[in-house]
Amino acid sequence: MALLSDAAMVLFYDIQGDVADHDDWHSVEHFHERLSVPGFLRATRWVSTGGGPRYFVIYDVTDTGVAESAGYLDRLNNPTAWTQRMMPRFRGMTRGFCRITASCGFGFGSAAAVLRFAPEEGAEARMTQWLSRSVLPAMAARRGMVGAHLLQPGPRPPMTREQSLRGADDPMPWLVFTTGYDAAALDLCAAEHLTPERLRDHGAAAAIRSGSYRLHYTATGDEAARNRPRAATAD
Repeated sequence: MALLSDAAMVLFYDIQGDVADHDDWHSVEHFHERLSVPGFLRATRWVSTGGGPRYFVIYDVTDTGVAESAGYLDRLNNPTAWTQRMMPRFRGMTRGFCRITASCGFGFGSAAAVLRFAPEEGAEARMTQWLSRSVLPAMAARRGMVGAHLLQPGPRPPMTREQSLRGADDPMPWLVFTTGYDAAALDLCAAEHLTPERLRDHGAAAAIRSGSYRLHYTATGDEAARNRPRAATAD
């Protein structure tokens, strides 16, 4: 697979108030904490450049079973003081574990386009085949592109204390996640291959959301294991 495994945890959300405070917490404490949980391989934060919630976060995980693993649930049911202060500020959280059912290319570009949608009932197989055999390979082969991936949601994660502090999460839809090193080329590619009209022609339901993002921060579990979490600074 082009990603580190064939599964991921994905989040979309906004933050009320100072986003710099969120970014400090997320970078200094939260990423290291998550990457220390068995099964978490890499964490990547993207920030919106248009059309979506401010934050799109993707964690490469070994499999969707991590959602119910003892290490993960223990962490979410025992949030740190900083996490407890942060959780009530989350807005519009969509969160879930996904299977990566098709993937072309390798690596991450600095720009991303993410499409969120759901297939009509009975159109799941037709939609999967069209995206995996026609759309994603064509997109990944274009100049300026790096990778194109289809993510389909697994079972909803269980409620935890951390989630209760911010309220119930919205369920995860299907995703097409594409990245490129040329943001303009990525936009053109997405506009050609992922129009709402084409998606609906191949079985997508009416509600289709798209967003553009820039790479903000990424780290791996191996890096976290080699480095102690750093303390927050005042500047």
